[in-house]
Amino acid sequence: MIVCICNNISDRTIRQAVDAGMTSMPQIREHLGLGTCCGKCHPHAKEVLRKCVSEARQLESQPMIFHPMAA
Repeated sequence: MIVCICNNISDRTIRQAVDAGMTSMPQIREHLGLGTCCGKCHPHAKEVLRKCVSEARQLESQPMIFHPMAA
C-alpha cells in the first residue's frame, strides 16, 4: 500500500528500510524522502514504521531453531 503519495513510498519500502537498520522517522525521511512534500502521510507513516520496528524486534528476540533435515 502506498503510504506517501507525493514520493510514491509504500509500506513495503518502509519495511525494507527497517530491515536495513532504520528505526526512526528522521532516518526514513532522510533516506527515502518520506513526508518531505505535503506531510499528510506523516501520521500513517509513523504508524507503519512503529509496526515494522516492533515486528522486527520480535523476530530478533525469537531463538533460532536448527532443523538438521531442512534444506
